[in-house]
Amino acid sequence: MQRLNKTRTIRILRIIMPIVAIVTAVIFVPWNAVFMWITPLSDTVQGELDRAVDRGFDGVIAYVDQAGEAPALYAAGWNNRAEQVPANPESLFKIASISKLYIATATVMLVNDGVLSLDDTLADHLPELAGQIENADQITLRMMLQHRSGIPNFVDDPDWKWGEPPSDLNGYLAFAIDEPADFEPDSRYSYSNTNYLLIGNILDKVLGYSHHQYIQDEILTPLGLTDTYSLLSEVELADVVSGYHHDVEPDLKEIDYISPGGSMIATAQDVGIFLRALIDGTLLTEDEQAIYASVYEYEHTGWILGYQSIARYDADSDAVVVLFANSTGGDTEATIHIVFDRIVQVVRG
Repeated sequence: MQRLNKTRTIRILRIIMPIVAIVTAVIFVPWNAVFMWITPLSDTVQGELDRAVDRGFDGVIAYVDQAGEAPALYAAGWNNRAEQVPANPESLFKIASISKLYIATATVMLVNDGVLSLDDTLADHLPELAGQIENADQITLRMMLQHRSGIPNFVDDPDWKWGEPPSDLNGYLAFAIDEPADFEPDSRYSYSNTNYLLIGNILDKVLGYSHHQYIQDEILTPLGLTDTYSLLSEVELADVVSGYHHDVEPDLKEIDYISPGGSMIATAQDVGIFLRALIDGTLLTEDEQAIYASVYEYEHTGWILGYQSIARYDADSDAVVVLFANSTGGDTEATIHIVFDRIVQVVRG
């Protein structure tokens, strides 16, 4: 009898489990992303942005710089939803981890100048952390740039709160120190914001002043980028796009993220000009370009509460495309990549 009941249970489970799997897939599939993916392509970039708003984004901004064409800006939806202020393509935006491209560029410049070496260890420059970050005497600057250090990502700590970030850099670092390494240095890749927090600290120390000022002097000013800032505190809050998270009512604009590699504010056009200069050799010397190509990528995404972004070069169309969306949560993380890919398809013609 016991064996019979067990057999019957197995048969029932064989019937039920596929049904459960189908129901689960239906409930949790990102339907907005699916609908965006199967919808026929628009004839214009503006048409794609309009559809993105129809699919749940509060506001979107795009910048396209295609070789042989004048750079173009586009926007749809809301800059400020509560006050019904339309999206402005020239508004400032929290670019989050796109900031890492600027940190990496500054680091490469200092390596080329002999101020730093890619083989310098974390303990060489921040010896006070040797007993607090595992393998600090083995983790090199190259590994941190490439996210191969094994240092825990501070945002992965269970106590990290996106809506209440620390007010000082030590507060950010506290989420990662005295924690076991995720893996042995250089054994694999794992994205960690802590890497760039520490690189920012190293830059400050070797420069003797803020790396933010170095980025201003060596990157932003030479490129004429007057709408790029290192910190939210440097700008008028009214000039920044409002940010929204799924099922969270208040505007998230005032939340201030100050960690290096995630703190910068810029317009889509400024990000596009920077990325084009980084790629085509306008910004870096030949030697610097060789170093950069060996340690980091020429594109990036960004995500903080209420703001997500993509900055990427498409070789097939010889175009730099930047996409900002002031919505996070829900299906938006999946959908934004489809929106970006559709914009690239339009640009390719």
